[in-house]
Amino acid sequence: MSGAPTRVFIARLAGIAVFDPAGDQVGRVRDVVVALRLAPRPPRVLGLVVEVATRRAVFLPITRVTVIEADAIIFDGRLNVRRFSKRESETLVIAEMLDRTVRFSGGGEAVSVVDVAMEPTRTRDWLITKIAVSRRTGRGLRKRGESLVVDWDAVEGFSAVEHGQGAAGLIAAFGQLKAADLANVVHELSEKRRAEVAAALDDERLADVLEELPEDDQVEILGKLGVDRAADVLEAMGPDDAADLLGELPTEQREQLLTLMEPHEAAPLRRLLTYHDHSAGGLMTTEPVVVPPDATVAEALALIRRPDLNPALAAQVYVCRAPSATPTGQYLGTVHFQRLLREPPPTLVSGIVDTELDPLRPTMSLEAVAMFLATYNLVAAAVVDENGHLLGSVTIDDVLDHLLPEDWREAAMDATAEASADPEEEALRGTT
Repeated sequence: MSGAPTRVFIARLAGIAVFDPAGDQVGRVRDVVVALRLAPRPPRVLGLVVEVATRRAVFLPITRVTVIEADAIIFDGRLNVRRFSKRESETLVIAEMLDRTVRFSGGGEAVSVVDVAMEPTRTRDWLITKIAVSRRTGRGLRKRGESLVVDWDAVEGFSAVEHGQGAAGLIAAFGQLKAADLANVVHELSEKRRAEVAAALDDERLADVLEELPEDDQVEILGKLGVDRAADVLEAMGPDDAADLLGELPTEQREQLLTLMEPHEAAPLRRLLTYHDHSAGGLMTTEPVVVPPDATVAEALALIRRPDLNPALAAQVYVCRAPSATPTGQYLGTVHFQRLLREPPPTLVSGIVDTELDPLRPTMSLEAVAMFLATYNLVAAAVVDENGHLLGSVTIDDVLDHLLPEDWREAAMDATAEASADPEEEALRGTT
């Protein structure tokens, strides 16, 4: 293999771009597939799991990789686009080997796996030869948590099923992924590893990932968190997404979680749960950007400039009299961000508010909401009750989410392409 280093630490490959011989990027590395063998024989590297542009994970045989560099991998251009499915005899290095607790051979000290290194052989095979581990005890002269690199046969325990395996290494490897892409990784993990990853993620990051997962995965993960942590994660989710998830739970479990949440966090979810799923009230978020009529353009722009704000929610501000928390005081109208950009910063929003469009009503159907947004070329619209109070806003992404089939997230993650079996891949993955 030209350009191949003598040793490659696999955790560092996560997210690296994969290019064909013409220099076109075809995807990014998600993991490395190995076949464990009887000791003391080191595992054989079978290939890479590559996520292509369609978010499908495919298998790239290691025999087709021609160059491995710090920021790029090049292969010979032959790629079977059939969806990757891990076989029983295979192990994923990043997803399953990192963070494992193993012992030095002969029943020695317990250590945690930090990284795994592969090296090429004279026959163009790649083998797992080194393990980077972290000592967890602080005995002897080594400090607690110090890492060291040892030979593969210096440790044992990779074949055993470990309960309570950590996930810090896996999370670090995929730390730069967007929530939707990390959700795709989490979806394809085993149920055991999904629970371990969820336990290791902080509440905000887990909330973002849950919002991108299929409902079955959401319910499964939430059920394994413990009720106190589950309530905290629900508080970190967007109100509309949290209400949708709560709506999938049994009544007793739903009420228990709502009771454990902070009252001001639970109240909007209880309101959302009173509306039909496919109505404007069931679609809306209760946290739109609300400003008083005496706010300036500069103040409004500062609010929609927040990096954590959904782009659709940032497309407009809603002008309401106090109080500003939903349900608000009297709704006065909407100011779109393009209008804000055209006005001097000291201008009051009350002077540029758009009152021409009637707001949505909470009982309006999904179809009526979709037609309203399409007719007026909007990405979001206010939802107002019969007394003129702003209840929330419906965004285009919520509408699309409900117009698509219920299992669209799972179908997108599990999508397969029509592709015939690859003889080279079958020969490689059939050899242990």
